[in-house]
Amino acid sequence: MIQPQEIEDTLGRVFPGCVVPMIKDLTGGGDHYQVVVVHDSFAGKGLIDQHKMVYEALKEELGDERIHALSLKTFTPEQWEKFGS
Repeated sequence: MIQPQEIEDTLGRVFPGCVVPMIKDLTGGGDHYQVVVVHDSFAGKGLIDQHKMVYEALKEELGDERIHALSLKTFTPEQWEKFGS
């Protein structure tokens, strides 16, 4: 089990300046999450590569199964401004 703030803190360390506008516990059990991440490092990368970056950032949490399932939406700041909100 992991708290949303822990996920946000980890992402903030790996992606300095990122915005995490949503972390939603999908089951109430604290191990299935939907996360939205906005960061400029996603620019020029395909969706799969963006998601790989986030999975890599959360590899410890995924590896020890504090996060069992993760649904991602990733955006550059420009994409988020246009589509996200």
